[in-house]
Amino acid sequence: MSVVNMNLLKKEAIQLLMSMINTPSLSKQEYQVSFLIENYLSRYGFSVNRRFNNIWTENINYSKSKLLRTILLNSHHDTVKPGKNWITNPFKSVKKGDKLIGLGSNDAGGSVVSMISTFIYLSKLSELPYRLILSITAEEEISGSSGVSSILPELGKIDLGIIGEPTKMQVAIAEKGLMVLDCIAEGKTSHSARNSGINAIYIATRDIEFLKNFSFKRTSKLLGKTTLNITQIHGGIQHNVIPDICSFVIDIRTNDLYNNKELIDIIQKKIFSRIYPRSYHLNSSFINPKHPIVLKAKSIGIKTYGSPTLSDQSVMPFSTIKMGVGDSLRSHTSNEYILITEIMEGIDIYIRLLKDFSF
Repeated sequence: MSVVNMNLLKKEAIQLLMSMINTPSLSKQEYQVSFLIENYLSRYGFSVNRRFNNIWTENINYSKSKLLRTILLNSHHDTVKPGKNWITNPFKSVKKGDKLIGLGSNDAGGSVVSMISTFIYLSKLSELPYRLILSITAEEEISGSSGVSSILPELGKIDLGIIGEPTKMQVAIAEKGLMVLDCIAEGKTSHSARNSGINAIYIATRDIEFLKNFSFKRTSKLLGKTTLNITQIHGGIQHNVIPDICSFVIDIRTNDLYNNKELIDIIQKKIFSRIYPRSYHLNSSFINPKHPIVLKAKSIGIKTYGSPTLSDQSVMPFSTIKMGVGDSLRSHTSNEYILITEIMEGIDIYIRLLKDFSF
């Protein structure tokens, strides 16, 4: 195998990220950026697979005669829409000292290019004691069906996933899940002057007031409490009609001590409005603190924690950690940025974690 020039690889990572920022890749519109990344990997001789706007490739420097385990490096190339308070053009990369400013630079471009560099480096070693897959996927920001979940069946059995999201290169060994519930309060319509109807808004607000003060009993050591917030409400058609329908939305961030169907049953028994879950599949994630990858991370001084934010971990039915370049507090903000030094250090840390890793 040829030796990789690390200084060149790191310089290319920054250039690749700048090109990614300059190539708009809103969720469902990642076509051009996926080809940008595919072309870069092809330059290093990798055979790249594609499904929708997801791409993946794997190393060949492992023994085919052994039943080796598989590690997946995964991050996403889609972005949210830019907010209104950008000082610079969000689709134009701007370097200011150590800062690289642009939409998707922190979430999750820094992790994407750091994982790509790590994959290239590891794939050029003489032999790895595991099969290594790199996937850069779409629609993470909208939990879309054409994202990573659409390619998992193509990848074969995965034993460990490392999900690239901005965690300051700390290891999230648990992550809260997400469940969105549409709730419908039903009343009886009438003319407001007669006041003979049943006002659905009053039913909904009674339920909302109850939920405002409700808390789930089980508290996770890593993720804390399961939390609930009302984030939308809509009712009424005009000022002189008692409304017979009022809808509201519940956003629930789940810990590892509840499953989603159980939570729905608990809430439904407490409120009058009918619950219609949008999905059940965005579950909380948890890895055994004694898993070899967690122990290896701790041995090289990496901190572990529980994450309150959702990622593609939620759709992966195997052991995962979340670990990436940047700071989650910068995600989805105007004038989003990544530090160039964060990327350089991130590549080094990924390599230290995986170079001599074994299950």
